[in-house]
Amino acid sequence: MNCNAPVRRFCLLCMALFVGALWASSARAQQEISIPADPKVPQGLQLRAYWFVASASTSGEASAKKPAVVLLHGCGGLYDRKGGLSSRYTEYVSTLHAVGMHALVLDSLTTRGEKELCTQKIGQRRITQVDRRQDALAALTWLAALPEVDASKLGLLGWSHGGSTVLAATNASHPVVGQASHTAAFAVAYYPGCSADTQRGYQTKTRLLMLLGASDDWTPAEPCERLAETAKGVRPEVVSYPGAFHGFDGTSALRVRKDVPNGVNPGQGVTVGTNPLAREQSFVRLKAFLSSQL
Repeated sequence: MNCNAPVRRFCLLCMALFVGALWASSARAQQEISIPADPKVPQGLQLRAYWFVASASTSGEASAKKPAVVLLHGCGGLYDRKGGLSSRYTEYVSTLHAVGMHALVLDSLTTRGEKELCTQKIGQRRITQVDRRQDALAALTWLAALPEVDASKLGLLGWSHGGSTVLAATNASHPVVGQASHTAAFAVAYYPGCSADTQRGYQTKTRLLMLLGASDDWTPAEPCERLAETAKGVRPEVVSYPGAFHGFDGTSALRVRKDVPNGVNPGQGVTVGTNPLAREQSFVRLKAFLSSQL
């Protein structure tokens, strides 16, 4: 659906209603759980998570193991203003279920006493990519032990800060990744910050898809495109959508966030919001990528 300015409000209303319907169907399967942030210390910090089990296959093979994906939130966290899971994550849970994959939505913030990181300067954040990389790897280990999960087909799906976590948790240049008991076989990163892993050097055995906004002034596309060009091991797939800004796959109207101190132009704010055409095209590409992992 390609929306011109005169019908933008109608387009956003339609998308919101569609997301609401997906949320209603996904919420029924939701189970709130806790998993250890470090599997070696089961009595240590517990992370809140939400487990969504994919339904039985149409062939009746209810006991068949299925792939499972960890969803990694951005700097804004998981929750909407009412305290429920944001529609972004429940919408993607429905997408994963549609292709036959379980979903684990992971909360890296609240049990560490944070609600969001977006308004904090990067160098002053108490929760770093070191923490979130460990969270992602711990979640993969938790999934691998479940009888309904195919441990050979574990995935990661992250947005922005969570997209950077995808890179950190799949980059074998980090010793902890190379030594992990379970890593992702496939991963998707929406508009991640790529500078750190580009500078470090990115090498991976994971099939990685990056979906980027060509006009993103928060986490720009160029470092991610450079990461893909210089990566060792499995070459990442990259799609950069013209005219798309940060959060292009969501349903919120385009706006400038002056409360964000980071970005391409520090102190001037960042542009965030939907691009209906890029949103639609990215969903098509995502579904095709996920289906290829089955």
